[in-house]
Amino acid sequence: MSDLSGKTAIVTGSSRGIGAEVAKNLAADGAAVVVNYRQKAPRANKIVAGITEAGGQAVAVGADLTEEAGAQALVDAALENFGSLDVLVLNASGGMESGLGEDYALRLNRDAQVNMLRTAAAVMPAGSRVVFVTSHQAHFIDKVQTLDAYEPVARSKRAGELALREEIPALQAKGISLVVISGDMIEGTVTATLLDRAQPGAIEERRKAAGKLLSVEEFGVHVAAMVSADVPTGHTEYAGGAGHFLD
Repeated sequence: MSDLSGKTAIVTGSSRGIGAEVAKNLAADGAAVVVNYRQKAPRANKIVAGITEAGGQAVAVGADLTEEAGAQALVDAALENFGSLDVLVLNASGGMESGLGEDYALRLNRDAQVNMLRTAAAVMPAGSRVVFVTSHQAHFIDKVQTLDAYEPVARSKRAGELALREEIPALQAKGISLVVISGDMIEGTVTATLLDRAQPGAIEERRKAAGKLLSVEEFGVHVAAMVSADVPTGHTEYAGGAGHFLD
């Protein structure tokens, strides 16, 4: 547990899954949290209610990060409700959903990440931290082949990571650090569900290859820990092991 009292965090894509767990963990550590959702307000409100009932501070904010105004809405909410912005967890991702356009994965996993970072960094003080959440399948996509159904998403997330890393010099000039946390396929996520639907048995095969896949709750703890981890800017943390990806 780290003491994040007096700090404010934005966690993108936090109405469910990994993001919701990260939001709850940061709130338990004392941070005031902006819980972001795209469409499902009731889910986000439930996360906020749980946090406040436990004695924490949180607010739910609807914002589509692929829209220009989405990032600013989250930053404004942090400042208006809690007076500062010290932590940004870039968790929102996607690309396997249907009906959102062929370029949706790249718009969300690269373009929206950079826009969110730049918008937040404009008001974050020195000592602030940005955490980008990715997967081994995306982080190592140029070295290790992934499942066919996931490859477009993996490549867009890798493009997003590389684009964010290009921002590190500008962030360092402001005293802001950026770290990356990478995990294997996570049990119970929307991506895992959609992937298993597209390629039946895919998750079971990955589970056997990895030995064990982290749960949403377990990975959420790892992600939240990176907010205060004593690591240098640009560091990549591998959660749940990276196994053959590093061989």
